[in-house]
Amino acid sequence: MIKVMLIDDHPVVRAGLRSILDSFEDVSVVAEGADGRVIDGIPAGIDVVITDIQMPNVDGIAVTRKLREAGGPPVLVLTTYDTQADIVAAIEAGAMGYLLKDAPEEELHRAVVATAQRRRTLSPEVAGVLAERTMRPDQALSAREIEILQALQTGKSNREIAASLFISAATVKTHLVHIYTKLGVDNRTSAVEEARARRLLH
Repeated sequence: MIKVMLIDDHPVVRAGLRSILDSFEDVSVVAEGADGRVIDGIPAGIDVVITDIQMPNVDGIAVTRKLREAGGPPVLVLTTYDTQADIVAAIEAGAMGYLLKDAPEEELHRAVVATAQRRRTLSPEVAGVLAERTMRPDQALSAREIEILQALQTGKSNREIAASLFISAATVKTHLVHIYTKLGVDNRTSAVEEARARRLLH
């Protein structure tokens, strides 16, 4: 029996997912929580942690990173977010799987089993996003560049971005030059618009 911890900040969604997961003969949800703080008291014997990404307090990326660093159970991200920024962040944090919430039940079951066996599993949409990134490596943004783009869309200045990322303003400027080149733009507003059009950002 695959023992699952389920983390999602929407009670109705969590209840629905629990019902679906418990309907699988070889899967049982034995713990759940509304945000990533629940992993501080994770029960022994958990085989898979299924988590959303965007949650209050401790999000799914932090959950994934903490569990990987602690040698904890593998993580399957189950979310509605399909941007390159979220996908890359989750994979780099150590997620074994990334699935969208509209996936068929049989696909969810396969993903849970694969994650328990520590085999990588990605929904077709997610695999497509990563394939696009691989096919255009000269235009692919690094994780740091995506972080800077995310800060740009909130209206932060270079100095504010530098402070939030613990880097110098000069380094931010250098990253911006690379971002503009990769996106084929010449200003901050156009960079954010183009990134959104390419589904790099929300």
